[in-house]
Amino acid sequence: MITTVLGDYAPDTADIAEHTRFADDLEMESIDLVTLAGLLAEWYGTDVNLAAYLADLELDQIIELTVGDLVAYVVSALTTGTGR
Repeated sequence: MITTVLGDYAPDTADIAEHTRFADDLEMESIDLVTLAGLLAEWYGTDVNLAAYLADLELDQIIELTVGDLVAYVVSALTTGTGR
């Protein structure tokens, strides 16, 4: 999904790891996160609500958000069915 959002600017998938940060490493902007949120909702349904997850974070946490953080959130949301 990340490569879909970033299109031609996406790094090789082998370069994306748990520690990869969305802002600093992938240079994703807020509109990219909105697009990613839409793709996650399409794929996983309403249990995965990235916008609600991000709304609960402080700005510095959003800036430092990693792929691993997002994976942990998705697993938790799907396990609990809460969407948060």
